[in-house]
Amino acid sequence: MNTLKAIWWKIYPNEDEHRWMPLIWLPFMIWFFVNPLWQHGRAHPQLWIGNTLYGLFFIWLYLYAFSRPEPRRLYAVAAMMIMAAIAMPFNDDGACLLVYAIAAGGFTTSLRRVALLMTLDVGILGFYAYWLHLPTPLWLSMLFLIIIVGFMTHNGALKHCAGEKLRVANDEIEHLAKVAERERIARDLHDLLGHTLSLITLKAELARKLVDRDPQRAKLEMQDVERTSRLALADVREAISGYRGQGFAAELIQARRTLETAGITVDCAASEVPLSPAQESVLALALREAVTNVVRHAQAQRCSVRLSRDQELCTLEIADNGSGADAPEGNGLRGMRERLEAIGGSLQRQTAAGTRLVIHLPLASAASALRN
Repeated sequence: MNTLKAIWWKIYPNEDEHRWMPLIWLPFMIWFFVNPLWQHGRAHPQLWIGNTLYGLFFIWLYLYAFSRPEPRRLYAVAAMMIMAAIAMPFNDDGACLLVYAIAAGGFTTSLRRVALLMTLDVGILGFYAYWLHLPTPLWLSMLFLIIIVGFMTHNGALKHCAGEKLRVANDEIEHLAKVAERERIARDLHDLLGHTLSLITLKAELARKLVDRDPQRAKLEMQDVERTSRLALADVREAISGYRGQGFAAELIQARRTLETAGITVDCAASEVPLSPAQESVLALALREAVTNVVRHAQAQRCSVRLSRDQELCTLEIADNGSGADAPEGNGLRGMRERLEAIGGSLQRQTAAGTRLVIHLPLASAASALRN
């Protein structure tokens, strides 16, 4: 059984989902094989054997044409037309081979090519209809089948091509969705863990410096390290579950604590702003990333955080007087900008004196989300 499958696969290596379509028309070839018995009465064995081998080779060309790309398909179709022209004087049903030839040749998206092959097919039929004086019903029916089958297979090729394009497009969309999800997870992990690990590093360094001259203070700092690491673990668990922190207010408190731990004077002011959960989450992550950058790179003495509302616009401003203004944008800022743009917001970075980040979010969508 496996050997037969292997042989068949070599004859017809077609992996297309419509690979069985060309096969359903093959039973009509039976008339070509039995015609010598009807045409010549009791046919000579050599004639019947030769006709049978001729038909089997034609079927192989037919399957070959449907399972190979161009130009090999066209070579096979040309050979099928030649075989049909040779067979017609000796087999009354040889005209049906022209229908099989246009069926294989019509399976292309080029209408010009289909028209050319159909013209050749009809030309062969017309020549033999005149030379052999074929019955009018026979050659008219063959003419009708050549035209109908040619356009039907051409239409099938167009649908097949459109289906393949749709499948490729869906695969590409799925791939892009996976890439976007990986990028989102990378940004979230960066925002969640980068800030917390910076805070843990600062507190651990401070505890190391205090362990000799102020053991009690060092103990308190290490307790903060433990508490912060537990919060980080909780944040990671919430992120895995699809949550994003405890809101902007909690993030603002954590930001003040982080900056003060780093020895930076903090000035915070936040107005009541009606934010949707998605906007609040994005603003909280933006604040976390900005504060992390101040602590890591700015070498600042002062930092201010302002959240305000101007009619239908929410503005978050984080400014420091440090020296990190000349640093290029890293993954954190790029991720922040992408996240803000995804919900209709914007990010401006000003580096005239220190670094000043200005974030704008439209509030119309937030208000409608809250009403709903």
